[in-house]
Amino acid sequence: MSLKKTAMSGMVWTFTQQFGSQGITFVVSLVMARILEPAEFGLIGMISVFMALATSLVDSGMTQSLIRKSKPDQEDFSTVFFFNLGMSIFIYLLLFFCSPLIADFYDQPILTPIVRVYCLSFIINSFSAVQLTRLTKEMNFKMQMMVALPSILVSGLLGIALAYLDYGVWSLVWMGVFQSLFSSIQLWIRSGWAPSFVFNKAKFKEHFSFGYNLAISGILNTVFQNIYQIVIGRFFSPAQVGFFTRANALKQLPVVNISNTLNKVTYPLFASINNDDVRLKRVYRQIMQTVIFCLSPVLVFMGVVAEPLFRFLFTEKWLPAVPYFQVLCITGILFPIHSYNLSILKIKGRSDLFLRLEILKKVIISISIIISIRFGIMGLIWSQVVTNFIAFFINSYYTGKYINYPALSQLKDIMPAIILSFAVGMGIYALDYFALVTTADIVRITLGPALGLVLYLAFSWLLKFDSYNDIKNILLRR
Repeated sequence: MSLKKTAMSGMVWTFTQQFGSQGITFVVSLVMARILEPAEFGLIGMISVFMALATSLVDSGMTQSLIRKSKPDQEDFSTVFFFNLGMSIFIYLLLFFCSPLIADFYDQPILTPIVRVYCLSFIINSFSAVQLTRLTKEMNFKMQMMVALPSILVSGLLGIALAYLDYGVWSLVWMGVFQSLFSSIQLWIRSGWAPSFVFNKAKFKEHFSFGYNLAISGILNTVFQNIYQIVIGRFFSPAQVGFFTRANALKQLPVVNISNTLNKVTYPLFASINNDDVRLKRVYRQIMQTVIFCLSPVLVFMGVVAEPLFRFLFTEKWLPAVPYFQVLCITGILFPIHSYNLSILKIKGRSDLFLRLEILKKVIISISIIISIRFGIMGLIWSQVVTNFIAFFINSYYTGKYINYPALSQLKDIMPAIILSFAVGMGIYALDYFALVTTADIVRITLGPALGLVLYLAFSWLLKFDSYNDIKNILLRR
């Protein structure tokens, strides 16, 4: 199969997995949000940073190194497997004994048992991390879909059942643990790979020398991706953390489905054409434009109808999350561009530069938090918009050097779709404010965005957007 067909097949199956997974997750979270209180979601939000940190530490960038290596053998895979397993046990024990300190930090005693149970998922996930990496390297995303969807569905039904039985926050905890368990069992059965009892020190040094910079970068990125939840949880109530995490989760729905889906395919794709910079730039540019073309109108339109959207989906008790969500939608537009720019550094083997850029960005975020905390939660969220824009120029600097595609050229390619999205969004807002505000929420969240989509596609056709033509050609061929 040609590279283009392999990539296209990978994207189709990955989109199927992402939309299916996120669709099931969304329905489950929708049901549970109606049963549980915002504060119970807030408790999980408080420990999310520790969960994500532990995940970064367990892997230490080793699986990324496996994907990058042209022909890893059984010793490569087995060495990384046993490293991940050992690290997961070490990290779990560390968090087990530190859980009272986490509870004291937030002044929430219930977090001690929650951390001790929820973190079992680290050990469970470590048993299948290499199997998942092998499938990604082979671009076998169909198999990943066949594993992910049943795991999310079964664990989601379990979570809903526990929520109805008044298990409260524990329904969220057990749902997460059992999702990891179901997924790992299936990956062992379906992948057809098992480790050999070998640990090659030379292989370990090879992968660790590449991966440790990514691991440190991942730790920094994880801390600062969750820093706002940490700060909100420390200085505000669990309910406010719940509102923020709900707003961020809804924003992430289109971001994850559109950008992360492609990112899962693009890293091995970029790695396969690493030595052809002209081709790499062409593929990078096409993917970036396509993602922004699809993502920006979705986020803008959702932000415009945020109030009826939250009331219809989650009921009135979640309306305080609306202004958080509207601002976060702005930050979501540039999110995929950060990932793709940094992917260039990884496939070029410059994990050292990757780390330096992450440190620089975290210093900027820290300064912005210190300045904005005095303006409350909204001040913190608006500071994300500013730091996101600064991060774009930082991330794109080396992309400009390696594949001759600097920040201004990237902005020139993506701004038409963003500007058109906001222009159409203003039209939707006017229609909603003057004509639909007294109608049912379901009418407001369907009619306005539907008309907006028609206008967006019509103007894209008139303006001859490359992404519009690319998507149209792909659909017509299929």
